Amino acid sequence: MIKSKKTQRGDWIFVIICIFVAIICLVPMLNLAARSLSSSDYIIKGEVTVYPKGLNFKAYQYVFDNAKYVRSFFWTVFLTFICTFVSLLMTAICAYPLIFHKLRGRGLINIIITITMFFNAGTIPNYLLMKSLGFLNNPLVLIIPSCLSVYNMIIMRSFFYGIPESLRESAEIDGANYLTILWKIYIPLSKPVFATLALFYAVGRWNGYSDALMYINNKREDLYPLQYYLYNILKSQSDLSAQEGFSTPGLSDTIKSAIVMFSTVPILIVYPFLQKYFIHGVTLGAVKE
Repeated sequence: MIKSKKTQRGDWIFVIICIFVAIICLVPMLNLAARSLSSSDYIIKGEVTVYPKGLNFKAYQYVFDNAKYVRSFFWTVFLTFICTFVSLLMTAICAYPLIFHKLRGRGLINIIITITMFFNAGTIPNYLLMKSLGFLNNPLVLIIPSCLSVYNMIIMRSFFYGIPESLRESAEIDGANYLTILWKIYIPLSKPVFATLALFYAVGRWNGYSDALMYINNKREDLYPLQYYLYNILKSQSDLSAQEGFSTPGLSDTIKSAIVMFSTVPILIVYPFLQKYFIHGVTLGAVKE
């Protein structure tokens, strides 16, 4: 189909806007990468922009030689995988029954679930609840409290609505039970929404640190996720170089930048593998009801 000149101009304007936004998002990341690879002398002088000066890998050598960061990295990877799996399982189990119109109390259940999106008990009651359950300083405190997002559940439920009921009815006639229908029909047909929500859950867990801050003390440092260490480093008012035994003043900024890159790049690598499902899953799950 041949586009009119007005439509073509609109497309070019849209492309220019997207490029501009991409540059705005990319420049801080490039600056961070450049600072992590630059000599501390150039950082002190403020000469580092989007490419490194005085190329060196001391900061990354420090990060990879530090056992607590490496251990925390692998723990965070494992935690992200487990949390994503459990969250997808809980989301599917919650969303699937709500598509059945014959479910008793379905409307009330939907209302109660939706209310939790806007109201919660607060930090102190949540802390007391975790304490009463024995979850403090326990790996479960990083998994169970955040294993279900109502927003994500609504997306998955809406996606399930878009699957023809005739498929479910045919399976019921053939003698399949509800769990078999979920496993054999709904999950295989819902790969886009599962991939999209997996990305949501994985990014949320990878970037999470507040639960570790509230529920885990320094007696269980082995449970600290990587972002918790990053949080402590970036909020520190003292010079990191002095804390770690470095004498070069600007080296602390280099280390901070290297740790930020160390904790950011792995989750960015996941995006290209899920990008083809992302828009498809969100749009279908958002408009079908």
